[in-house]
Amino acid sequence: MDDVRDPDLYQRTQRLLEPGEIELDGLIVHTDLPSEEDIEMLDATLAVGDVIADHAGYEPNETYVYSGNDDTDFSSNQHQGLTLDGDEFVWECQQLLRAGSYDLVFYFEADADREAIAEAASEETGFPTTAVEGE
Repeated sequence: MDDVRDPDLYQRTQRLLEPGEIELDGLIVHTDLPSEEDIEMLDATLAVGDVIADHAGYEPNETYVYSGNDDTDFSSNQHQGLTLDGDEFVWECQQLLRAGSYDLVFYFEADADREAIAEAASEETGFPTTAVEGE
């Protein structure tokens, strides 16, 4: 964990990946986007969601983003990528405003290549990323 950009956020993310119904890995996208650049932050979220979908074996256009505005189990800035056919889970994201800029924390099924996702997400967005291995 020596090369981790934000050890506290890494550990928090890792705890959320603890075994549940499905095995999860994670990804942290460290943006430099301040709160007033929420449109750019959303664009980065969608771009990374497409990267995850692609690496999980889905065409990005076979998925949609559910933001849970009508669901009390969701908070603001929490989104899920689901399949159009069957509403299957592809990814989840929490957009966290920390120290004046957004960090995007993604969770996805552990059978996808997290290191390849991290590299592709960084290339796609231009932001540094940290892959997080689940339990």
